[in-house]
Amino acid sequence: MLDNRKMKKDKIIYWTATGIIALMMSFSVYAYLTQESVSLGFRHLGFPGYFRIELAIAKFLGIVVLVVPQIPSRIKEWAYAGFAITFISANIAHINSGDPMAKAMMPIIALVILVISYIYLHKIKTVAPVNAK
Repeated sequence: MLDNRKMKKDKIIYWTATGIIALMMSFSVYAYLTQESVSLGFRHLGFPGYFRIELAIAKFLGIVVLVVPQIPSRIKEWAYAGFAITFISANIAHINSGDPMAKAMMPIIALVILVISYIYLHKIKTVAPVNAK
């Protein structure tokens, strides 16, 4: 009984963190593709225009990989790594362009949520086979 409660709690934490990341990245994909202010922001950071499109496509694919349960964990690892690199790079870009610290910290907050999702993915993947016995 206790294992079932812990498993349920772990799944809730995993899906909450993963859902937050998916929603944040979905909004950024939409903004990257539709909002002129985001395009100007990329220029402000020193990135070429095509990078915004590439990043939107990569983020969309990463969202799909994280939220579809049937995708193997090995592939999910690549999505987690890609998002982590993106968040760290965004933090560095904002700091180096002189943006306010609050703007530079948002990618770090997203990184913390991503790490929570990653940790709980492995918790629910390693506990699941034990409960199946």
